[in-house]
Formats: sequence, C-alpha cells, structure tokens
Amino acid sequence: MQDIYEIDGLAEPLCRWYQKNKRSMPWREAATPYHVWLSEIMLQQTRIEAAKAYYERFIERLPDVKALAGVPEEELMKLWEGLGYYNRARNLQKAAKLVVERYDGVLPADYDLLLELPGIGNYTAGAIASIAYHIPAPAVDGNVLRVLMRYLNCRDDISKAAVRKKTERSVMKIIPEDKPGDFNEALMELGEVVCIPNGAPLCGQCPVAETCQGRIAGTQTELPVKPEKKARRVEKKTILIFLTGERVGIARRPETGLLAGLWEFPSLSGHLTMKQTEEYLKQKGVQPAGIRRLKSGRHIFSHVEWHMKGYLVEIMPEQAQDTMQEVVPDIVWTEKENLSKQYAIPVAFHSFLKQIPD
Repeated sequence: MQDIYEIDGLAEPLCRWYQKNKRSMPWREAATPYHVWLSEIMLQQTRIEAAKAYYERFIERLPDVKALAGVPEEELMKLWEGLGYYNRARNLQKAAKLVVERYDGVLPADYDLLLELPGIGNYTAGAIASIAYHIPAPAVDGNVLRVLMRYLNCRDDISKAAVRKKTERSVMKIIPEDKPGDFNEALMELGEVVCIPNGAPLCGQCPVAETCQGRIAGTQTELPVKPEKKARRVEKKTILIFLTGERVGIARRPETGLLAGLWEFPSLSGHLTMKQTEEYLKQKGVQPAGIRRLKSGRHIFSHVEWHMKGYLVEIMPEQAQDTMQEVVPDIVWTEKENLSKQYAIPVAFHSFLKQIPD
C-alpha cells in the first residue's frame, strides 16, 4: 500500500463549489470552537435537519464550555434526550470540565491537545482545529472516505484503520493553508448532498466529476468497500407502566451497558401475556387494581433490536410505597408532567410514554 492517495487538484474546485453552494447551518453562523465541537458530536449519529433543534436548545441553555461543565447531569441528559448515545453527552461534560480546569474554559487551538480530551477523536479534533482555528488538519469522516474512494475508484476497505490513516495523510498533503476549514467542510458537504451514501450519486452536480475515476469507470455505486453489517440481535421485552393515582413509576438503568444510568419504565424479559404479567406481580405480593394492554413498540439500536409489548398497571397507593419494592427495588414515583420535564427517558420508551393517560 502506498503511503498516500494521489488526490492533487481537488482543493481548488471543491472550495469554489463550497463557497457557492454551502448550506446555512446555525453552527456555521458562529463557528466558535465550542459551537463546532458541539455540532460535530451531535451530528455523529443524527441527521442535520433533526440536529438543528437540539443544537439550538442546547446552546440556549448552555452557551459556553463553563456552562456545560457546571450543569447537573440529570439536566444534561434531558437536554440530550432524543439524540441517543448518551455517553457522548457525558464525555462532552467530562471534556468541558478539563477545558475549564486546564484552559480557562477555551478549547485549545492545538490538534494534539484536542485529542487528549474525552470523546474527541481524530475527526472531531480535525474539524475543530480547521474550522474554528483555521489550522491545517484533516477531518476524515464517512462522507470524506466515500467521496475519495469513489474519486480514486479505490477498493480499499474503509473500515480498516490503515485506510483511514492513509486518507488523513492524503488530505493533509493538499489541504489549503489559507482555508483548511472550507476545504474540510467542502469534502463533507459533497458527501452529504452530492456523493450521497444511499442510491446513485448526483454526478451531474459534482464539481470534480470530470476527473472522478469512479464515475469514468462506472463503479461509483459499488464504492466504497466496507464489510457487511452483522444482523442485529433481537431482544423481546415486556414494558410495565405502573400508575398510582397521578404518579408514574420509573427506575434508573444500571451504570454500565446500554442506556447506562438513564431512566426507564420497568421491564421483564420476553413477551408476557396479560395473565402471565398478573401472575408475576401476584408472586411478588402485588395485586394490581387494573391492567390493560398497550400498543407494542420497537426500537433499533446499532447492534440490537428491542421488540416490546406493554401493559399499563394500576397500583393501589398503599402498595406503591412498600410492596412494589419487591418488583422494582428502586422505583421512583413522579407526576407525569415532571416525568416529561425533568427526567431523560430514552427514545426507546417514547411510544409507551405517549400512551400514559393525562
């Protein structure tokens, strides 16, 4: 494998195209280091249009690094609710605390120092350095890899670390010193709106179509090469919405694993019938005042799929305080209004949240 890919000649036409075609984004209007950092973390698993509202809400409440460092975790999780991958929010706060401690609340204008912060890898460090600080540094994400593999008609496996490193070296060689952020954003933008991941790329709109080897060879829809995704594991769950008067029962998930430390509606493994659910509760000493079936739900994570049945279970007040501890040892009872305002309930449970009666 050669040390770099030959991509000379890309920078000028891409930057010209970007200046004419770049989309308006709230984080581009004020490309401070904090704004770039936050937007890049949010966009790792979220579509741009969906991320805008989350970003604006987040910035309004936490306008700078010091505010992020000091916000209570429960409120941080609520602000992040709906974006998923909650450890990213926790890493944001861990990094913010270090930035306050080491750099007086300002992200360092140094690629290597950025890499030392929790949750910041090569791509995010390159984006912050180049866009916010105008430091020549590569920012290679999936969009960039796809664009360049098609441009080169290259069948290297983009899942391999060596291919990403080689791509970073190649980008670094041609990145314009006077506009590194524009160049990196141009590559990413091209991958998002023209050299798209699903379906045929829009080669007629591409500023480098004339020299694109994939387009010339007719292989652009075959690229990039990456291993097939493994089939997701399916887990069946029975979700229990416990009600006592106007209050709803929730519990905190374990501090490790999927959705670590977040709030959930208690659940049981497998798909239980209504009768099985009643029998289980009676075995625990709980006599439901009423129970009814809810609409089923499904949620897809990256490696696992939850298929969920649900029941609304009414509990008498005298049982809510004592007997229920046998079923859910750390159950917390809260008003539905508080549930929506104060607690971060993962999207996986939102279809059941909507079925709680007012």
